[in-house]
Order: sequence, then C-alpha cells, then structure tokens
Amino acid sequence: MNMHILKSERGVATLIALLMMGMLLLIGLAALSTSDDEVQIAGNEMQEMKAFYAAEAGLEKATAILQTYYDSTGAPPTIMPQGTEEVNDCVVSYSVLDDGPVEQRPLTQGSLAGLNAQVKSFAASSTGVSPIDGSKVGMSVSFESALVPIFQFAVFYGNDLEIAPGPDMNLIGRVHSNGDMWIQANSTLNMDSYVTASGDIHHGRKGAGGVATGDVLIKDATGNYVTMKDGADWLDADDSHWYDSSVARWGGRVQDASHGQQTLNIPLSNSDDPHKLIERADSNPDSYENLATLVIKDGTIVRKQADGTWSDVTAAMVADGTVTYTSDQFYDQREGEWIDCTELDIEKMYDNGYAPSNGVVYFADEMSGDWPALRVKNGAELDAGLTIASENPMYTLGDFNSTNKKPAALMADAVSFLSNAWEANGFDAKSTQSKYDRIANVTTVNASYLTGNTETTSSNYNGGFENLPRFLEVWSGKNFTWSGSAVNLWYSQQAVGDWSGSYYSPPIRDWSYDTDLDNPANHPPETPTVRIFQRIGWKQEFVGFVSNDSGH
Repeated sequence: MNMHILKSERGVATLIALLMMGMLLLIGLAALSTSDDEVQIAGNEMQEMKAFYAAEAGLEKATAILQTYYDSTGAPPTIMPQGTEEVNDCVVSYSVLDDGPVEQRPLTQGSLAGLNAQVKSFAASSTGVSPIDGSKVGMSVSFESALVPIFQFAVFYGNDLEIAPGPDMNLIGRVHSNGDMWIQANSTLNMDSYVTASGDIHHGRKGAGGVATGDVLIKDATGNYVTMKDGADWLDADDSHWYDSSVARWGGRVQDASHGQQTLNIPLSNSDDPHKLIERADSNPDSYENLATLVIKDGTIVRKQADGTWSDVTAAMVADGTVTYTSDQFYDQREGEWIDCTELDIEKMYDNGYAPSNGVVYFADEMSGDWPALRVKNGAELDAGLTIASENPMYTLGDFNSTNKKPAALMADAVSFLSNAWEANGFDAKSTQSKYDRIANVTTVNASYLTGNTETTSSNYNGGFENLPRFLEVWSGKNFTWSGSAVNLWYSQQAVGDWSGSYYSPPIRDWSYDTDLDNPANHPPETPTVRIFQRIGWKQEFVGFVSNDSGH
C-alpha cells in the first residue's frame, strides 16, 4: 500500500519537474527575445541619431554656403544652395528657399532685437537617411540675413573697447565691441542698454594704469541699474560663474563670447579692413569716393551733375573761398606735426550751389605736404543731410549741425573737435604754445562719427572711448555737447600720436546717443551697415524609415 503511494508521488514529482523546466525554458526564450529586441532598438536608435546629426550637418552646410556668398558678393545668390552628400555614413539632402523680398523692419530676436534693419528671410530644409536600416530624419530652420545701420549703436568698436572715465559718465544706448571690452570708472559709469562684446568683458585696465574703484552699473531687463561689483571683487569674464551669474544679474543684456555673441562686421568686397571705407577708390570698391558726388582730391574738386557727368569746379570753389588751401596752417601737438590744411566752408558750399546731390563729400590729399588734413568750418547749420568722408585726419572748427539739426556723419582717419574759441581767438597762431594759451569755449556737435584710435600698449593708454574724439585746447569747466553715434573701426594709419594730457584738458562731456537715429529716415546719407545672420526658428519635421519597396 505504502509502496503504491510512493510510486504515485514519484510520477507527480516528475510532472512538476517537467513543468518547471518548461516554464524556465519559456522565461529564457522570452529573455532572449527581449534582449534581441533591445539590441535591435538600440541599433535603430543609433542609426536614427546618425541620421539626425547628418540632417543637422546638411542645414549647417546650406546656411554656410549662403553666408559665404553674401560675404563675398554682398547679395544673395540667384540660385539657392541645394545638394546631396554623404555625411556620417548617411545620405543627406539639403535645400534653401527664398522666403520673400527684403523688408525694412525692427529685428525681433537676439541681442540686436529692436534695431531697425533691412531683413532678408530664408528657409532651409535637410533630410538625413541611414542606408543601414532606412532611418530617416527631416528638419528645417528659418533664418535672417540682416543689414543693421551702424549708427543705431551709441558706441561701436571694431577692436578692443576701453572705457575709463574720470567724472561721472552716462552711456545711453547700445554699446558693442568686436574685441574685448574693458570697463572701469573713477566715479560712476552708467550704461543703460545692451552691452555686448565678441571677445570677453572685463572690469579694469587693458594696459598701463591702475584699476579704479568707481562703480559701474548696467541696466537690467527690468530697467534697474545693477552694479558689476561682486562683494570685494567684480563680476566679469574672469569669474568662473560668469555665464550664469551675468544672465541672472542683467537678464541677458550683457553678453560676450561666453554667451555666443557674434562679431558684427561691415560687408566689404575685397578686404576685411574697414579702413578701406575712407581710402581712395583706386582698386577699392568699398571706398566712399565711389559714393560721393562732391570729391576734393589732391587739389582738384569735381562735382557730379544731374545728368551723371562730372564737372571740374576747382577754380570756382577756390575763387569764392568755399575751399581754401594753406600750408602749415596750425600745429597739432598730439601729432607733433604742422597741418597742411584744406578748409571746406560748409555755409558757402550750400550758398554757392556746390552741395553734393546725394549728401556725400569725399576728401583725400597727398599733394599739399607732409601732413595734409581736412578742416570743416561754418557748419553750424546744414541745408540737408550730410556725410563727409576723409582719407586724412579731419578737424571741425566750432559748432557743427547745432542749428536745425540734420542727419550728419563725419568719417576720417581721426576726428578732432576745435571749439568756438579757436577761430575767434586766433588759436592757429597759438597752436605751438602752452595749452593754457588755448582756452576753449562751449561747443555743440550733432553728428555721428566713424574714426580710428591708437592701440593701448603695456606702457601707454590710448585714452579710451572718453578720448576717442580728439581735443587740442583747455576745456576745463566748459561743455562739449555732442549727440550722435560714436564708431571706432580701426587703428588710425595717419594720426598715430600717443594720447596724453600735455596738449589739452578734457571738457565736461555732455554726450548722448541721438535717439532720432532709431528711425531709419534720420540716418546720415549712405550710413554703413553691419550684417548679421541669425537663426530664428528650428524644428524637427519627422522621424521615420525608408521602406524597401517604395523608397519613401
């Protein structure tokens, strides 16, 4: 009986063992299937990711082709970029579509948002396909090529920008440097708009001199001035938390290379040297001589007539005193040079019918001596918008555009402002004497200026932005009132004398950005522009597979 029961139980045990083995086999097979699926999924994800990056590379290639064409020709291509290439073991196809005509409108994105520009929009698309498993990724991007008039910046530097004022200074408007920016103040410096640099933003000195302890305040996104001080130190690019801390402190209104700030360049045809703008037109398509309709060059004056022909007006303009040529007219103590002066009388230019039809005058001189220069006088009231470009240094004598203000620009290797006292008190004759023999009087200039400076070295400060406009008189306690836009694009090639305080004393700087320049209608004739390319939208269009039968 017991033996029979035992034999029966042995059968049950065998059955249970077989069932357990079956279950383990099923679990193992399921595990193998899951593992195989995971390997396949991982492989698919890898191929999909390769297709994704290939499509992204296609977008970059398309936009790079377009930007290169713009940089070399100044215009979009007549045939939009398109092509098919192998990238990352994938096949990528890309194309660009013209997204409509040029618009004059404010920019809506980026650190230049709010500035008026000529905007050309484009849309690019790209598809990457992996030939291994047919993974397919499509994406698109919309971007803008914008030409931004440079005089919408309060201060724009094509190289390192240094600001180190002694008295209080208020900078109203955007400040940009294509190099590094060095900021400090003996008292207080207030900056009320975007502060951007393609290099790094530092507190302190670039070269010789100590670090001032005056406050530097920059307006944040809510309209409040916030200091650069960071405890006992300063918040700048040398800080290990600069990116995060600067964004938190100023709400994105302070940006440098760490934030992706790009260089803002003037489109040039054959060179990356903006000094070409004021050089002669010989083999130089970027010269303002090509734009001018009144040209004073090497003792000859020509004016473009309404029918497009040029007329030599040299004898007439010299005879009536509109243009005067003098040798060793006055001494520039900064340069240590006697100035061979060509003097242009603005009032007579208008009254005697010689005004340029498009508002652009160009000057260049090599014939009058070792140190030729242009001096502009009687320019307190302009009849119309006026741009004066000079290959040589330029001096203004007395008030300029101070009555019934018109759009105006001065462009020269260097720009010096002589006060209303200079001519009235015969300072030409006193120009070699002590600076205290040349006491300035209050003077007003309403003009944007585009000029150059010297480079700060380890032993000599270039004077900074506060001394970018040059002076030769004692201005102590006297106002020099200026409104416009200040642009420094180069290191001067002719006026290379070092800055110092031996030949002048600084004025009370009543300076401001001219907010009328926010309106494109108020720009001086032929205002130069900077070009930017910026992405304004991106999206992944689809992720899928190419089927073996249809190819789609």
